[in-house]
Amino acid sequence: MSDLFDTPHAAPPEAPRPLADRLRPKTLDEVIGQQKVLSRDGPLGAMLTAHSLSSLILWGPPGVGKTTIARLLAKETDLAFVQISAIFTGVPDLRKVFESAKLRRGNGQGTLLFVDEIHRFNKAQQDGFLPYMEDGTILLVGATTENPSFELNAALMSRAQVIVLERLTLTDLELLAQRAEQELHRALPLKGEAREALLEMADGDGRALLNLIEQVMAWKTDAAMDRDQLAKRLMRRAAKYDKSGEEHYNLISALHKSVRGSDPDAALYWFARMLEGGEDPRFLARRITRMAVEDIGLADPQAQGICLESWNTYERLGSPEGELALAQALVYLALAPKSNAVYTAYKQARASAKSTGSEPPPKHILNAPTKMMKEVGYGSGYQYDHDAEDGFSGQDYFPETMKRPVWYLPEERGFERELKKRSEYFAKLRIKRQGG
Repeated sequence: MSDLFDTPHAAPPEAPRPLADRLRPKTLDEVIGQQKVLSRDGPLGAMLTAHSLSSLILWGPPGVGKTTIARLLAKETDLAFVQISAIFTGVPDLRKVFESAKLRRGNGQGTLLFVDEIHRFNKAQQDGFLPYMEDGTILLVGATTENPSFELNAALMSRAQVIVLERLTLTDLELLAQRAEQELHRALPLKGEAREALLEMADGDGRALLNLIEQVMAWKTDAAMDRDQLAKRLMRRAAKYDKSGEEHYNLISALHKSVRGSDPDAALYWFARMLEGGEDPRFLARRITRMAVEDIGLADPQAQGICLESWNTYERLGSPEGELALAQALVYLALAPKSNAVYTAYKQARASAKSTGSEPPPKHILNAPTKMMKEVGYGSGYQYDHDAEDGFSGQDYFPETMKRPVWYLPEERGFERELKKRSEYFAKLRIKRQGG
C-alpha cells in the first residue's frame, strides 16, 4: 500500500488524452501567467535558487496552474509527488499517505504532498498535517480557491507560505491558444473578434479555454466563424461569484469604493457584476443606503431619502425592472458631495462612551420628579433654551468630570457648508454664554 496515493502511471501513448493534459507544462519555464511568483526574484523562484523549498499554500482561481506548479516543484526538487483531494480523502486515507511518506523517507526520498481543495479539510484534519510537516516527513503544498486566512487554521498557516496565483490575462490566454493550435496542427476557425470572444469566455481560466478550444476544433469546419456564430454554439462561462465567499466581499468593496471615489461608471460596473453573479438586489439596496449615510452624510441630506425611495421602488416593481431604481440611486450617490464627518464623529462618540460609560449626566439636566431628588440638586440650574436669547442657553450637557470634546467637524462641501457655519456660530456663542 506504500504507493496507494502516488501519482498514477502515465497512460499509454495511444490512449485519448484531453488537450489540457497534453499541454501540461513539462518545466516551470513553460508555465504561462505566473511570472511574478516563478521568476528568479519571485518567491518560488528564489526558493528554488536557494534550494530551500518550504511548505506552501497556492491560492488562486481555478485553471491558473496550481496542480501543474506543485507537480513541477516536486520534479525540480527530486521529491516524490503525491496528490490527494480534500473532497475524497478521509482520516484513514491520510494515515496511509503519511505511512507511505515515512517509508520513502526511510529510503532516502522526500515527499511533496499536494492537497487539492485543502480548505475543505476541517480544523482537526488540518492539525493532522502538522507533526509530519515539522519532522520533514512531508513537504505540504495545498491548493485553494478560497482566502486561506478565512479557511485555514493559524497553526497550519504559520508553517506554510501563502503564494498568490493570478487569473490569466487575455494575453496569457492567447499564448495558450497558440500552443493549442501548434499541438493540434490546425488554426482555430475563428475570425478576430470571435477569437477574442472565445478568450473572454474562458474568464481567466486556462483549463476552461482549452476545453472550449477542443469543442471548437471538434466542429470540423474550415470556414472562419464570426462572434455571433460562435455565441450560438458556445455558452459563456458563468462568472466567478460566491454570494457567501470572498468574491462577494471583494465586489461589494469595489462597489462601495467606486461610489466613494465619485466614479458612477465603475459603480455601475461592479453593481452589474454582482447582479450577474446572482446577488440579491435587496442586499445591494441595503448597502447602497449604507453608503449614503457613511460617505455622503449631511453633505447631501437628500441622498438617504433617494436610496430609501429606490429601495421601495424595487420592492414594488421586483426584478428585473426594479434594479434600474437602485442603479439610479447609485449614480446619484457617486456624483453627490462626499462627507464622512458624521460617521467619524459617531465612531468617536461610541469610543468615548465605552471608556466613560459610568459617568452620570450633569445634575442640571436631570429630571426631578420627587422632592428628595430636588433637594439633592436634580434639575437645579437648568436653563430652558427657548427662554434664552437666540433660543440658546450655552449650557454644557457633558458629564461634569469630562472635558468637552469636538467630534463633528463638517466639511466645506455641499449642505455641510451651511452646517459648518451653524456649528461654528453655536461654538462661539457657547463660549460667550459660559463667560469664556
